[in-house]
Amino acid sequence: MSVRHDTHALLWPAGVPGRLPADARTLIENPATKLIYRVASLWEVAIKNGLGRADFSVDPSLLRRGLLENGYTELDVTGAHVLVVHGLPTFHNDPFDRLLVAQALIEGVTMDEAVRRYPGPIRML
Repeated sequence: MSVRHDTHALLWPAGVPGRLPADARTLIENPATKLIYRVASLWEVAIKNGLGRADFSVDPSLLRRGLLENGYTELDVTGAHVLVVHGLPTFHNDPFDRLLVAQALIEGVTMDEAVRRYPGPIRML
């Protein structure tokens, strides 16, 4: 099984571990789980950190290095992901959320409950 993390699910374990649900922690800590982070999430952290957002106070370079050192692999943004964004309903206005939703629709899995509002075969972790 693989886990593709949404942005806050990447930030919570280090900064606010109590926010990550216990079942998600169990899945992440399972050695059989393939951990994947979205490059779009790192991009979001870089931009929102640069804007001074307190909830994105982590250094994106340190975050990426920590993720890679802990066995995560990167999920790049593809043209297919971008094209799905174009046809999404407007449940999210944040462009990063919309890109993460598009990736969840194509990749078929997410940890974000809000993504359930979108049509498509998305499995929740």
